[in-house]
Amino acid sequence: MPKKVQISSDHITLGQFLKLADIIDSGGMAKWFLSEHPVFINGEEDRRRGRKLRVGDNIELPGFGTFVIEKKQDRP
Repeated sequence: MPKKVQISSDHITLGQFLKLADIIDSGGMAKWFLSEHPVFINGEEDRRRGRKLRVGDNIELPGFGTFVIEKKQDRP
């Protein structure tokens, strides 16, 4: 079962996702992390920290888990 990561905007970058999903501690670590670890977005490998992720995208990080991007629901 993939872990859900909720966003309030239309998209986030892969670097922002790594921080939001608690994979890295700071945005500055994204470049290093992506050079050392494979990342699969919707089944395709991608290591660009600026890659835009949208609602419905599936992210697989071998050794860290599988994630899905969801839209954060507004509270009434």
